[in-house]
Amino acid sequence: MPKPVFRSGSLDNPSLFPEDIFERIPTNHPVRLVSQVVDLLDISVLLRTYKGGGTSSYHPRMLLKVLFCSYLSNIYSCRKIEKSLRENIHFMWISGNSTPDFRTINYFRGKRLKGQIHHLFAEVVRLLQKMGYVSLEVQYIDGTKIEAASNRYTFVWRKSVERHKTKLEEKIQAVLASIDAHI
Repeated sequence: MPKPVFRSGSLDNPSLFPEDIFERIPTNHPVRLVSQVVDLLDISVLLRTYKGGGTSSYHPRMLLKVLFCSYLSNIYSCRKIEKSLRENIHFMWISGNSTPDFRTINYFRGKRLKGQIHHLFAEVVRLLQKMGYVSLEVQYIDGTKIEAASNRYTFVWRKSVERHKTKLEEKIQAVLASIDAHI
């Protein structure tokens, strides 16, 4: 009976010249697009919020990349973002292997970006449209029925949503204000 052959991969046997792990991120990965788009953003207003002196700060462009990448990955908790910066190769790459803690991320998101995040998101959409990733010519309203948890026989129809659009926008603003208050 032939003897089985296994690949070597022992942790006790490190290589002399370790491979560049960032080469494992494909060139078409969304994290590279996030980096490219944020590099094109005008963040001069954000840079003016920083004062000179004191200890060095993480660059706001890097923190924006981390936030946009985390939102793209449906990660919103500052602690989970911090964990991703230590464990996820994509977050390591986009942060330049920097590891800001959750307090720094929370302060940046809650204080530095206050009142500017909507402008930055709009600018990102415009840049993506110029690059050909997003089309702004056609907008769709989904006519899907959404069953409410409070009453299982209540559905939200498209015409109802259009009629109460202003009320919905006010509710959205209230939710965003609530999130800001909790941050």
